[in-house]
Parts: sequence; C-alpha cells; structure tokens
Amino acid sequence: MKLSEFKFELPSDLIALHPTDSRDDSRLMVLHRDTGKIEHRIFKDVVEYFDEGDVFVNNDTKVFPARLYGNKEKTGAQIEVFLLRELNKDLHLWDVLVDPARKIRVGNKLYFGEGELVAEVVDNTTSRGRTIRFLWDGEDEAFYNLIDTLGETPLPDPIIEKRKVAPEDRERYQTIYAKNVGAVAAPTAGLHFTPQIMKRLEIVGVDIESITLHVGLGTFRQVDVEDLTKHKMDSENFRVTQQTVEAVNRALDAKKRVCSIGTTSMRALESSVSASNRLKVNEGWTDKFIFPPYDFKICNALISNFHMPESTLLMMSAAFGGYEFVMEAYQEAIKEKYRFFSYGDAMLIL
Repeated sequence: MKLSEFKFELPSDLIALHPTDSRDDSRLMVLHRDTGKIEHRIFKDVVEYFDEGDVFVNNDTKVFPARLYGNKEKTGAQIEVFLLRELNKDLHLWDVLVDPARKIRVGNKLYFGEGELVAEVVDNTTSRGRTIRFLWDGEDEAFYNLIDTLGETPLPDPIIEKRKVAPEDRERYQTIYAKNVGAVAAPTAGLHFTPQIMKRLEIVGVDIESITLHVGLGTFRQVDVEDLTKHKMDSENFRVTQQTVEAVNRALDAKKRVCSIGTTSMRALESSVSASNRLKVNEGWTDKFIFPPYDFKICNALISNFHMPESTLLMMSAAFGGYEFVMEAYQEAIKEKYRFFSYGDAMLIL
C-alpha cells in the first residue's frame, strides 16, 4: 500500500490536549468486522463484549520522565535532552535527542538542575541524535531517582506544541498497570483502563495477561516513503513470558477471544508466533512493521486509540480491521467529534 492512502484531514481541535476526568469516561467506537456495524459507546462498556475464558493482553511498560532541560557549560545556553534508551548501565551511557542540535557538540558538558547531574557528549549519531555519558559515581538508585526528579513527562510533540506539561500528566500519561520502566511514550490504549474495569473483567472470567514492550519515539516517527514496503521501523525491546503464552494459547485452542490492548502489545505478540501459529516465549528487539494486507496469527480483537494521519499505528489498525472499514470509521469519528491521539478516545475492533 501507499502512504498517501492513509492521509485524511484531521481538524486540529479534535487532538485531545487533556485526558477525560475519569479514564473510563472516554468514548468507545466498536467495529464489528463480520457485519460492518459501527457502535458508539463509552469505554466502561467494553466489558460487555467479552466472556469467560477470553484473554486481554496489556503492555506493562512504564514511562519514565525522559525530557530533561539543562544548560551548556561556559555559555549557559538552554538545552533540551530527550533520553531515548540506556546503552550501558555501568558507564551511564545514553542514546538521546538534543535541541538545539547545532549547538551541542562532542566534548560539551551539559548541566541539569542545580548542577547535581552532569553529562558529557561523547558521540554524534544523527542530526539530532547524540550519545551522552552521565558523570556519576554514586548509587544507581540515587541516579535514577535524580532523573525521576529532574525529568519531565514526555508528552508527544502534538500536545507539547499547544500546552505545558502539568503535574497531573505524570499519573495520567501512565497506565494503572505500568510496572517495567523503559518507555518514552505511553501505550495509550491502556490509559482508559481503571481498577474498576479490571475487576469487572475478572468477575466475568476474563484473563488479563501482560507483555512488555518499551515504546520508543519511533512510534511517532513520520513515514517519509510513499511505498510502505520501504519504511523501516525503529527497534523496540520486548518480552513475552511463559505465563502469557500459556493463557493466550489456551484461549486460542478453545476458540475464545484474545484482545490486544494497543498496537504495542500487538507488535510484541505478532513478533512471537510459533511455526504452528501459536504464541511462543520470546524476548529481544522487534522492528516489525504491520500494514495492510496482513494475516494476524494471535489476536481476534484490538483496542486502540484514534491515531494521526499517515501514522504506523493507523496502518496497523487498518490492517487488523480492514482498510476500507477502518478508514470509513475514522471519517465517522471526525463527524461525531471523537477525540484523537494519546489522550483521545478508543476504538474496539472485533
């Protein structure tokens, strides 16, 4: 398929800048692939579509406050450093993006807070990318606590461009089941879940399992080739455990529903398919890019947010729900003023 087939006009006022008052008060559009029917519900109604023996798979990655603001030595110029991933824990080496990039060169020292945290630029990786080494000889725990204190919640650019990060973002841009630190963006389909919904699913007999996929900034990276077969996804680290494998395969064998909470969970699951089309234990890095047409092996239900035009997340949703059906649903969402992007409303595709 072509990139231009995923282009549509999205009114800017439909990009949600703030979350709903309660997580499960978001709207929920339900797409029935078998009948072509579209329903308009509230997210807390999601429980009605699942039964005993069905399985939900969430992504339990935890977002860390990856955006640091500091100053260059000597000039004191203000800089922004976005922590992408830790390359070497012992040496405190990190892969980062910097802004303004033209002013940040190899050998520069960068100061954060009141100078409690200092880093040195050791390599140029891309036009905005750098490798930095934090000059730290204290305990690891104290180092990560300092990052946590000085860092800012890494809301994506379409939100940051329109408003400042607020204290409540630290809690709301995080799923309630977030556990394993390592993401620089939230797995946003999971933001709608509350303890009450989890309890109701449990009462119905739905099994809730986890994978971990540490969401990187590549999630939002613009596709810049018209021919989608030529696009290369950024690699993201993931893990699928034995417990999740057993629960999912049991549901598949019993012809029950297996629902992926978000495209990130789906990427990890589809990167871990056995020769017999069942889930297998797996961990490592995946750069899997899913776009139509694609034969999904594991899940038969997907919960996802409403994504931006020409995004890889929209492409995966369209691959799962059927290109024409999903694009028609997006036009319906615009007409009905659904809220888009990370803090927006949700779609359930059955």
